[in-house]
Amino acid sequence: MSESLHDSDLIENVTYDELQVGQSATLRRTLSNADIQAFALVSGDVNPAHVDPAYAEGTRFHGVIVHGMFAGALISTVLGTEFPGPGTIYMSQTLKFERPVRVGDTLTVTVTVRSKDDTHHTVVLDCVVNNQAGEEVVSGEALVKAPKDKVVRPRATLPTMHLFAPEARLEAWIASLAGGAPVRCAVVHPCDDGSLRGALEAAQHGLIVPVLVGPRARIEAVAAAGGLSLEGVELRDTAHSHDSAAQAVALAADGQVAMLMKGSLHTDELMEAVLAERRLRTERRMSHVFRFEVPAYPKPLLVTDAALNITPDLSAKADIVRNAVDLARALGVAQPKVAILSAVETVTPRIPSTVEAAALCKMADRGQIAGAVLDGPLAFDNAISAEAARIKGISSPVAGQADILMVPDLEAGNMLAKQLEYLAGAASCGVVLGARVPIALTSRADTAASRMASAALAMLAARGPQA
Repeated sequence: MSESLHDSDLIENVTYDELQVGQSATLRRTLSNADIQAFALVSGDVNPAHVDPAYAEGTRFHGVIVHGMFAGALISTVLGTEFPGPGTIYMSQTLKFERPVRVGDTLTVTVTVRSKDDTHHTVVLDCVVNNQAGEEVVSGEALVKAPKDKVVRPRATLPTMHLFAPEARLEAWIASLAGGAPVRCAVVHPCDDGSLRGALEAAQHGLIVPVLVGPRARIEAVAAAGGLSLEGVELRDTAHSHDSAAQAVALAADGQVAMLMKGSLHTDELMEAVLAERRLRTERRMSHVFRFEVPAYPKPLLVTDAALNITPDLSAKADIVRNAVDLARALGVAQPKVAILSAVETVTPRIPSTVEAAALCKMADRGQIAGAVLDGPLAFDNAISAEAARIKGISSPVAGQADILMVPDLEAGNMLAKQLEYLAGAASCGVVLGARVPIALTSRADTAASRMASAALAMLAARGPQA
Protein backbone atom coordinates (compact mmCIF):
# COMPACT_ATOMS: atom_id res chain seq x y z
CA MET A 1 0.00 0.00 0.00
CA SER A 2 1.41 3.44 -0.91
CA GLU A 3 0.48 6.90 0.29
CA SER A 4 1.67 10.19 -1.21
CA LEU A 5 2.10 13.30 0.86
CA HIS A 6 -0.08 16.17 -0.27
CA ASP A 7 -0.76 19.76 0.59
CA SER A 8 -3.66 19.80 3.00
CA ASP A 9 -5.06 22.07 5.66
CA LEU A 10 -4.88 19.17 8.12
CA ILE A 11 -2.16 16.89 9.43
CA GLU A 12 -3.40 13.38 10.23
CA ASN A 13 -1.21 10.61 11.64
CA VAL A 14 -1.23 6.85 11.11
CA THR A 15 -1.44 5.04 14.44
CA TYR A 16 0.56 1.96 15.39
CA ASP A 17 -2.50 -0.25 14.97
CA GLU A 18 -3.14 1.17 11.48
CA LEU A 19 0.40 0.59 10.27
CA GLN A 20 1.03 -2.57 8.26
CA VAL A 21 4.29 -4.20 7.22
CA GLY A 22 4.99 -3.15 3.63
CA GLN A 23 2.93 0.03 3.92
CA SER A 24 4.75 3.12 2.63
CA ALA A 25 4.53 6.85 2.06
CA THR A 26 6.36 9.12 -0.37
CA LEU A 27 7.39 12.75 -0.62
CA ARG A 28 8.72 14.51 -3.73
CA ARG A 29 10.73 17.70 -3.64
CA THR A 30 12.63 19.61 -6.34
CA LEU A 31 15.61 21.37 -4.80
CA SER A 32 16.55 24.98 -5.47
CA ASN A 33 19.53 27.11 -4.54
CA ALA A 34 17.27 28.83 -1.98
CA ASP A 35 16.87 25.43 -0.25
CA ILE A 36 20.64 25.17 0.11
CA GLN A 37 20.93 28.71 1.44
CA ALA A 38 18.09 28.24 3.92
CA PHE A 39 19.55 24.98 5.21
CA ALA A 40 22.98 26.57 5.57
CA LEU A 41 21.48 29.55 7.35
CA VAL A 42 19.50 27.47 9.85
CA SER A 43 22.15 24.79 10.44
CA GLY A 44 25.23 26.98 10.27
CA ASP A 45 26.80 24.52 7.82
CA VAL A 46 28.51 26.87 5.36
CA ASN A 47 30.85 24.27 3.89
CA PRO A 48 32.01 25.93 0.62
CA ALA A 49 31.09 22.77 -1.28
CA HIS A 50 27.48 23.83 -0.70
CA VAL A 51 27.55 27.64 -0.82
CA ASP A 52 30.64 28.74 -2.80
CA PRO A 53 30.27 28.00 -6.53
CA ALA A 54 33.86 28.98 -7.34
CA TYR A 55 35.25 26.59 -4.75
CA ALA A 56 32.74 23.84 -5.56
CA GLU A 57 33.69 23.89 -9.23
CA GLY A 58 37.19 22.78 -8.27
CA THR A 59 36.04 19.77 -6.23
CA ARG A 60 35.54 16.27 -7.58
CA PHE A 61 31.81 17.04 -7.86
CA HIS A 62 32.49 19.96 -10.28
CA GLY A 63 29.77 22.16 -8.84
CA VAL A 64 27.67 22.96 -5.80
CA ILE A 65 26.07 19.98 -4.09
CA VAL A 66 23.22 19.88 -1.59
CA HIS A 67 23.94 19.13 2.06
CA GLY A 68 23.67 15.38 2.63
CA MET A 69 21.57 15.96 5.73
CA PHE A 70 18.99 17.82 3.66
CA ALA A 71 17.80 14.42 2.43
CA GLY A 72 17.76 13.28 6.05
CA ALA A 73 15.58 16.28 6.90
CA LEU A 74 13.13 15.23 4.17
CA ILE A 75 12.91 11.76 5.72
CA SER A 76 12.17 13.44 9.05
CA THR A 77 9.43 15.45 7.34
CA VAL A 78 7.67 12.26 6.29
CA LEU A 79 8.00 10.62 9.69
CA GLY A 80 6.99 13.65 11.71
CA THR A 81 4.10 15.01 9.68
CA GLU A 82 2.47 12.13 7.82
CA PHE A 83 3.82 8.63 8.33
CA PRO A 84 3.42 7.82 11.14
CA GLY A 85 2.97 11.56 11.81
CA PRO A 86 2.14 13.56 14.98
CA GLY A 87 2.92 11.64 18.15
CA THR A 88 5.84 9.79 16.60
CA ILE A 89 8.99 9.62 18.71
CA TYR A 90 12.20 9.38 16.69
CA MET A 91 14.55 6.87 18.35
CA SER A 92 17.32 6.32 15.82
CA GLN A 93 18.20 6.88 12.18
CA THR A 94 20.95 5.48 9.96
CA LEU A 95 21.86 7.09 6.64
CA LYS A 96 24.13 6.05 3.79
CA PHE A 97 24.96 8.69 1.18
CA GLU A 98 25.25 7.04 -2.22
CA ARG A 99 25.37 9.92 -4.72
CA PRO A 100 25.62 13.72 -4.66
CA VAL A 101 22.45 15.78 -4.93
CA ARG A 102 22.49 18.97 -7.00
CA VAL A 103 20.32 22.03 -7.44
CA GLY A 104 17.40 21.15 -9.72
CA ASP A 105 17.28 17.48 -8.72
CA THR A 106 13.85 16.09 -7.86
CA LEU A 107 14.07 13.78 -4.87
CA THR A 108 11.53 11.08 -4.06
CA VAL A 109 11.60 10.01 -0.42
CA THR A 110 10.03 6.62 0.27
CA VAL A 111 9.49 5.34 3.81
CA THR A 112 8.33 1.71 4.18
CA VAL A 113 7.35 -0.27 7.27
CA ARG A 114 9.74 -3.22 7.63
CA SER A 115 8.70 -4.57 11.03
CA LYS A 116 6.60 -3.83 14.13
CA ASP A 117 7.22 -4.59 17.80
CA ASP A 118 3.86 -4.96 19.57
CA THR A 119 5.48 -4.96 23.02
CA HIS A 120 7.10 -1.53 22.71
CA HIS A 121 4.98 -0.09 19.89
CA THR A 122 8.15 0.55 17.90
CA VAL A 123 8.41 0.40 14.14
CA VAL A 124 11.41 -0.10 11.89
CA LEU A 125 11.13 1.71 8.55
CA ASP A 126 13.28 1.46 5.46
CA CYS A 127 14.13 4.93 4.13
CA VAL A 128 15.19 5.45 0.50
CA VAL A 129 15.75 8.66 -1.45
CA ASN A 130 15.94 8.53 -5.26
CA ASN A 131 16.66 11.27 -7.77
CA GLN A 132 14.72 11.99 -10.95
CA ALA A 133 16.75 9.36 -12.82
CA GLY A 134 15.65 6.71 -10.34
CA GLU A 135 19.14 6.51 -8.84
CA GLU A 136 19.40 5.90 -5.13
CA VAL A 137 21.12 8.86 -3.46
CA VAL A 138 20.45 8.13 0.22
CA SER A 139 19.33 5.01 2.07
CA GLY A 140 18.88 4.13 5.70
CA GLU A 141 16.76 2.79 8.50
CA ALA A 142 14.61 4.60 11.06
CA LEU A 143 13.42 3.28 14.42
CA VAL A 144 10.41 5.14 15.84
CA LYS A 145 7.85 4.72 18.55
CA ALA A 146 4.59 5.05 16.69
CA PRO A 147 1.61 6.98 18.10
CA LYS A 148 -1.16 5.06 19.83
CA ASP A 149 -3.83 7.73 19.51
CA LYS A 150 -5.30 9.30 16.42
CA VAL A 151 -4.27 12.92 15.84
CA VAL A 152 -5.85 15.30 13.35
CA ARG A 153 -4.54 18.87 13.61
CA PRO A 154 -4.64 22.00 11.47
CA ARG A 155 -1.44 22.35 9.51
CA ALA A 156 0.64 25.12 11.11
CA THR A 157 1.00 28.34 9.14
CA LEU A 158 4.64 29.37 9.13
CA PRO A 159 6.09 32.78 8.29
CA THR A 160 7.41 33.27 4.79
CA MET A 161 11.19 33.14 4.59
CA HIS A 162 12.80 35.74 2.34
CA LEU A 163 16.40 34.86 1.52
CA PHE A 164 18.16 37.98 0.39
CA ALA A 165 21.83 38.88 0.26
CA PRO A 166 21.61 42.70 0.26
CA GLU A 167 23.80 43.20 -2.79
CA ALA A 168 23.42 39.87 -4.59
CA ARG A 169 20.61 41.06 -6.84
CA LEU A 170 22.51 44.22 -7.68
CA GLU A 171 25.54 42.16 -8.62
CA ALA A 172 23.42 39.79 -10.72
CA TRP A 173 21.83 42.76 -12.49
CA ILE A 174 25.21 44.34 -13.19
CA ALA A 175 26.50 41.03 -14.55
CA SER A 176 23.52 40.88 -16.93
CA LEU A 177 24.62 44.17 -18.53
CA ALA A 178 27.92 42.79 -19.83
CA GLY A 179 28.54 43.08 -23.54
CA GLY A 180 27.38 46.62 -24.27
CA ALA A 181 29.65 49.52 -25.17
CA PRO A 182 30.97 51.29 -22.02
CA VAL A 183 30.10 54.96 -21.58
CA ARG A 184 32.76 57.60 -21.06
CA CYS A 185 32.25 58.98 -17.54
CA ALA A 186 33.79 61.80 -15.49
CA VAL A 187 34.23 60.55 -11.92
CA VAL A 188 34.13 63.69 -9.79
CA HIS A 189 36.64 63.91 -6.91
CA PRO A 190 37.09 60.18 -6.15
CA CYS A 191 39.27 60.84 -3.11
CA ASP A 192 38.17 58.00 -0.84
CA ASP A 193 38.37 54.24 -1.23
CA GLY A 194 34.64 53.66 -1.83
CA SER A 195 34.21 56.15 -4.66
CA LEU A 196 37.50 55.24 -6.39
CA ARG A 197 36.96 51.51 -6.02
CA GLY A 198 33.36 51.76 -7.26
CA ALA A 199 34.46 53.64 -10.38
CA LEU A 200 37.32 51.26 -11.16
CA GLU A 201 35.13 48.19 -10.63
CA ALA A 202 32.50 49.72 -12.93
CA ALA A 203 35.23 50.03 -15.54
CA GLN A 204 36.32 46.42 -14.99
CA HIS A 205 32.73 45.32 -15.61
CA GLY A 206 32.68 47.19 -18.91
CA LEU A 207 30.11 49.77 -17.77
CA ILE A 208 32.15 52.96 -18.04
CA VAL A 209 35.42 54.39 -19.32
CA PRO A 210 36.39 56.47 -16.30
CA VAL A 211 37.99 59.90 -16.39
CA LEU A 212 39.09 60.62 -12.83
CA VAL A 213 38.75 64.31 -12.04
CA GLY A 214 40.39 65.34 -8.78
CA PRO A 215 43.69 66.10 -7.01
CA ARG A 216 46.20 63.66 -8.51
CA ALA A 217 48.24 63.18 -5.35
CA ARG A 218 45.20 62.36 -3.23
CA ILE A 219 43.75 59.94 -5.78
CA GLU A 220 47.07 58.15 -6.20
CA ALA A 221 47.46 57.90 -2.41
CA VAL A 222 43.96 56.36 -2.07
CA ALA A 223 44.75 53.90 -4.86
CA ALA A 224 48.04 52.87 -3.24
CA ALA A 225 46.44 52.41 0.17
CA GLY A 226 43.65 50.27 -1.30
CA GLY A 227 45.82 48.24 -3.66
CA LEU A 228 44.05 49.69 -6.70
CA SER A 229 45.69 50.07 -10.10
CA LEU A 230 45.36 53.31 -12.06
CA GLU A 231 47.20 51.95 -15.07
CA GLY A 232 45.61 53.14 -18.29
CA VAL A 233 43.06 55.33 -16.46
CA GLU A 234 42.81 58.99 -17.51
CA LEU A 235 43.27 61.42 -14.62
CA ARG A 236 42.55 65.18 -14.70
CA ASP A 237 44.40 66.98 -11.89
CA THR A 238 42.45 69.58 -9.89
CA ALA A 239 43.13 71.82 -6.91
CA HIS A 240 40.15 70.92 -4.71
CA SER A 241 36.59 69.60 -4.75
CA HIS A 242 35.01 72.76 -6.23
CA ASP A 243 37.57 72.68 -9.02
CA SER A 244 36.86 68.97 -9.54
CA ALA A 245 33.15 69.68 -9.97
CA ALA A 246 33.76 72.57 -12.36
CA GLN A 247 36.19 70.63 -14.56
CA ALA A 248 34.01 67.52 -14.68
CA VAL A 249 30.92 69.55 -15.61
CA ALA A 250 32.91 71.30 -18.34
CA LEU A 251 33.89 67.92 -19.79
CA ALA A 252 30.19 66.98 -19.93
CA ALA A 253 29.17 70.30 -21.45
CA ASP A 254 31.88 69.95 -24.12
CA GLY A 255 30.63 66.46 -25.00
CA GLN A 256 33.83 64.75 -23.86
CA VAL A 257 31.95 62.52 -21.40
CA ALA A 258 28.39 61.16 -21.56
CA MET A 259 27.76 60.90 -17.81
CA LEU A 260 28.99 62.11 -14.43
CA MET A 261 29.63 60.08 -11.30
CA LYS A 262 29.81 61.68 -7.85
CA GLY A 263 32.86 60.86 -5.75
CA SER A 264 33.68 62.01 -2.22
CA LEU A 265 32.56 65.62 -2.54
CA HIS A 266 29.24 66.95 -1.21
CA THR A 267 26.20 66.59 -3.44
CA ASP A 268 25.54 70.35 -3.25
CA GLU A 269 28.98 71.11 -4.72
CA LEU A 270 28.39 68.90 -7.74
CA MET A 271 24.80 69.94 -8.36
CA GLU A 272 25.60 73.66 -8.05
CA ALA A 273 28.25 73.22 -10.74
CA VAL A 274 25.77 71.38 -12.96
CA LEU A 275 23.11 74.08 -12.49
CA ALA A 276 25.63 76.82 -13.24
CA GLU A 277 26.51 75.30 -16.60
CA ARG A 278 23.75 76.42 -18.98
CA ARG A 279 24.85 73.98 -21.66
CA LEU A 280 23.79 71.08 -19.42
CA ARG A 281 20.28 72.38 -18.82
CA THR A 282 17.21 71.01 -20.57
CA GLU A 283 13.53 71.91 -20.54
CA ARG A 284 13.13 69.28 -17.80
CA ARG A 285 13.37 69.76 -14.06
CA MET A 286 16.25 67.67 -12.71
CA SER A 287 15.25 64.91 -10.32
CA HIS A 288 16.72 61.90 -8.55
CA VAL A 289 15.59 58.30 -8.95
CA PHE A 290 16.47 55.41 -6.65
CA ARG A 291 16.47 51.86 -8.00
CA PHE A 292 15.71 49.36 -5.21
CA GLU A 293 15.94 45.59 -5.01
CA VAL A 294 13.45 44.83 -2.21
CA PRO A 295 13.37 41.29 -0.72
CA ALA A 296 9.56 41.10 -0.54
CA TYR A 297 8.89 42.67 -3.95
CA PRO A 298 9.20 40.60 -7.13
CA LYS A 299 10.86 43.19 -9.36
CA PRO A 300 13.05 46.31 -9.18
CA LEU A 301 11.31 49.36 -7.76
CA LEU A 302 12.07 52.97 -8.70
CA VAL A 303 11.43 55.69 -6.09
CA THR A 304 11.41 59.38 -6.97
CA ASP A 305 12.24 62.07 -5.85
CA ALA A 306 13.96 61.45 -2.53
CA ALA A 307 17.08 63.58 -2.91
CA LEU A 308 16.71 66.83 -4.91
CA ASN A 309 13.27 68.46 -5.04
CA ILE A 310 12.04 69.44 -1.59
CA THR A 311 8.43 70.46 -2.23
CA PRO A 312 7.86 70.16 -5.98
CA ASP A 313 4.81 71.81 -7.53
CA LEU A 314 2.61 70.13 -10.14
CA SER A 315 4.82 71.18 -13.06
CA ALA A 316 7.94 69.84 -11.33
CA LYS A 317 6.15 66.60 -10.42
CA ALA A 318 5.23 66.07 -14.06
CA ASP A 319 8.92 66.30 -14.98
CA ILE A 320 9.87 64.01 -12.10
CA VAL A 321 7.48 61.38 -13.45
CA ARG A 322 8.75 61.86 -17.02
CA ASN A 323 12.36 61.39 -15.90
CA ALA A 324 11.50 58.21 -13.99
CA VAL A 325 9.52 56.83 -16.93
CA ASP A 326 12.46 57.44 -19.26
CA LEU A 327 14.74 55.57 -16.85
CA ALA A 328 12.32 52.66 -16.51
CA ARG A 329 12.18 52.35 -20.28
CA ALA A 330 16.00 52.45 -20.42
CA LEU A 331 15.90 49.55 -17.96
CA GLY A 332 13.72 47.59 -20.37
CA VAL A 333 10.22 48.26 -18.96
CA ALA A 334 8.21 49.07 -22.08
CA GLN A 335 5.15 50.50 -20.30
CA PRO A 336 6.06 51.40 -16.69
CA LYS A 337 3.32 51.44 -14.06
CA VAL A 338 3.56 54.58 -11.93
CA ALA A 339 1.93 54.87 -8.50
CA ILE A 340 1.42 58.46 -7.37
CA LEU A 341 1.65 58.17 -3.59
CA SER A 342 -0.22 60.02 -0.88
CA ALA A 343 -1.61 59.19 2.55
CA VAL A 344 -5.05 58.19 1.21
CA GLU A 345 -6.59 56.86 -2.00
CA THR A 346 -9.29 59.48 -2.42
CA VAL A 347 -8.93 62.99 -3.78
CA THR A 348 -9.41 65.52 -1.01
CA PRO A 349 -8.51 69.25 -1.08
CA ARG A 350 -7.27 69.02 2.50
CA ILE A 351 -4.33 66.91 1.25
CA PRO A 352 -2.87 68.76 -1.74
CA SER A 353 -0.82 65.77 -2.89
CA THR A 354 -4.04 63.87 -3.66
CA VAL A 355 -5.23 66.68 -5.94
CA GLU A 356 -1.86 66.79 -7.70
CA ALA A 357 -1.91 63.00 -8.09
CA ALA A 358 -5.26 63.19 -9.82
CA ALA A 359 -4.00 66.01 -12.05
CA LEU A 360 -0.93 63.96 -13.05
CA CYS A 361 -3.17 61.05 -14.01
CA LYS A 362 -5.31 63.35 -16.15
CA MET A 363 -2.17 64.73 -17.80
CA ALA A 364 -1.21 61.15 -18.68
CA ASP A 365 -4.70 60.55 -20.09
CA ARG A 366 -4.21 63.54 -22.41
CA GLY A 367 -0.71 62.57 -23.52
CA GLN A 368 1.15 65.23 -21.54
CA ILE A 369 2.98 62.40 -19.75
CA ALA A 370 3.61 59.62 -22.23
CA GLY A 371 4.85 56.06 -22.24
CA ALA A 372 3.47 54.92 -18.88
CA VAL A 373 0.36 53.93 -16.96
CA LEU A 374 -0.32 56.26 -14.01
CA ASP A 375 -2.67 55.84 -11.08
CA GLY A 376 -3.15 57.90 -7.96
CA PRO A 377 -3.56 58.94 -5.36
CA LEU A 378 -2.56 55.58 -3.91
CA ALA A 379 -1.39 54.84 -0.40
CA PHE A 380 1.84 52.87 -0.21
CA ASP A 381 0.13 49.57 0.67
CA ASN A 382 -2.17 49.74 -2.33
CA ALA A 383 0.68 50.62 -4.66
CA ILE A 384 2.67 47.48 -3.85
CA SER A 385 -0.09 45.05 -2.82
CA ALA A 386 -2.95 44.05 -5.10
CA GLU A 387 -4.54 42.31 -2.12
CA ALA A 388 -4.54 45.51 -0.06
CA ALA A 389 -6.17 47.32 -2.97
CA ARG A 390 -8.77 44.56 -3.35
CA ILE A 391 -9.69 44.70 0.34
CA LYS A 392 -10.20 48.46 0.05
CA GLY A 393 -12.26 48.07 -3.11
CA ILE A 394 -9.72 49.84 -5.31
CA SER A 395 -9.69 48.81 -8.97
CA SER A 396 -6.30 49.82 -10.35
CA PRO A 397 -4.03 48.76 -13.23
CA VAL A 398 -1.05 49.77 -11.07
CA ALA A 399 -1.84 48.35 -7.62
CA GLY A 400 0.51 45.53 -6.70
CA GLN A 401 2.44 45.97 -9.95
CA ALA A 402 4.07 49.37 -9.57
CA ASP A 403 7.41 49.89 -11.29
CA ILE A 404 7.72 53.48 -10.06
CA LEU A 405 6.69 55.08 -6.76
CA MET A 406 6.26 58.86 -7.07
CA VAL A 407 6.39 60.42 -3.58
CA PRO A 408 4.68 63.71 -2.63
CA ASP A 409 7.83 65.47 -1.39
CA LEU A 410 11.46 64.95 -0.46
CA GLU A 411 10.78 64.28 3.22
CA ALA A 412 8.40 61.42 2.43
CA GLY A 413 10.71 60.05 -0.25
CA ASN A 414 13.82 60.21 1.88
CA MET A 415 12.13 58.40 4.78
CA LEU A 416 10.68 55.77 2.44
CA ALA A 417 14.06 55.16 0.79
CA LYS A 418 15.88 54.79 4.10
CA GLN A 419 13.18 52.50 5.50
CA LEU A 420 13.42 50.25 2.45
CA GLU A 421 17.18 50.06 2.87
CA TYR A 422 17.54 49.77 6.64
CA LEU A 423 14.33 47.99 7.66
CA ALA A 424 13.45 45.97 4.57
CA GLY A 425 17.01 44.99 3.61
CA ALA A 426 16.77 46.57 0.16
CA ALA A 427 19.85 47.26 -1.95
CA SER A 428 19.88 50.56 -3.81
CA CYS A 429 21.57 52.72 -6.38
CA GLY A 430 20.61 56.14 -7.71
CA VAL A 431 20.88 58.59 -10.57
CA VAL A 432 20.00 62.22 -11.32
CA LEU A 433 18.14 62.84 -14.56
CA GLY A 434 16.89 65.89 -16.44
CA ALA A 435 20.29 67.36 -17.38
CA ARG A 436 22.06 66.76 -20.69
CA VAL A 437 23.92 63.89 -19.07
CA PRO A 438 22.86 61.53 -16.27
CA ILE A 439 24.62 61.81 -12.93
CA ALA A 440 25.37 58.76 -10.78
CA LEU A 441 24.66 60.20 -7.35
CA THR A 442 25.93 58.17 -4.43
CA SER A 443 26.00 58.55 -0.67
CA ARG A 444 29.12 58.53 1.49
CA ALA A 445 27.60 55.49 3.24
CA ASP A 446 27.27 53.53 -0.02
CA THR A 447 29.42 50.48 -0.61
CA ALA A 448 31.61 50.12 -3.66
CA ALA A 449 29.05 47.68 -5.09
CA SER A 450 26.25 50.23 -4.68
CA ARG A 451 28.40 52.89 -6.34
CA MET A 452 29.10 50.52 -9.22
CA ALA A 453 25.36 49.88 -9.55
CA SER A 454 24.70 53.64 -9.67
CA ALA A 455 27.23 53.86 -12.49
CA ALA A 456 25.34 51.08 -14.28
CA LEU A 457 22.07 52.97 -13.81
CA ALA A 458 23.52 56.18 -15.24
CA MET A 459 25.14 54.24 -18.08
CA LEU A 460 21.77 52.81 -19.11
CA ALA A 461 20.17 56.25 -18.86
CA ALA A 462 22.90 57.64 -21.11
CA ARG A 463 22.22 54.93 -23.69
CA GLY A 464 18.50 55.73 -23.65
CA PRO A 465 15.32 53.60 -23.87
CA GLN A 466 15.72 50.01 -25.00
CA ALA A 467 14.13 49.11 -28.32
